[in-house]
Amino acid sequence: MGVHKLLVDDFEDTNYTLLAIHCDLEDYRLAYLLNQHLATRLARMKEDLDFVASTASFSVFEWSNTHLQTDWHLIKNNCLTEEDTPISQGLFAESTDKTWTVHYLLSEHQTVDYFLKINTGGGIINEKGILNTIQNISKVSTAYSVDVLQLKSKEHLIFN
Repeated sequence: MGVHKLLVDDFEDTNYTLLAIHCDLEDYRLAYLLNQHLATRLARMKEDLDFVASTASFSVFEWSNTHLQTDWHLIKNNCLTEEDTPISQGLFAESTDKTWTVHYLLSEHQTVDYFLKINTGGGIINEKGILNTIQNISKVSTAYSVDVLQLKSKEHLIFN
């Protein structure tokens, strides 16, 4: 009798499009500009995306389009956290020093500022049109599609 080994990839759900956005704006400003140009209604979620094993939390803006059966999420890719590190030399052996650490949602894309995840669970979107609209926003440096199948840390994009 043969043994069938199930892998996590067997149950992978790739019913979403992932767009990378390079932009120096704050998250709420980018969400506002996307709402203006794409006719969306992205709104900040009450709770940020955070992980048990990390002190980092990532802001998320969401919008559900019931007419097109799509869910949109704008997620910040980086998070800056402050940590205390003890100083163990000389006269100040008992004091601590503050250090800043940058955490990334998708570490393989460290140069990306934001991700726009569009769940297309049954709906149809015009990905090229959305990309062109985002690229035409004056404050956005560039935007492009990310191949979801090539992501190493795609489990970070599973939330709700």
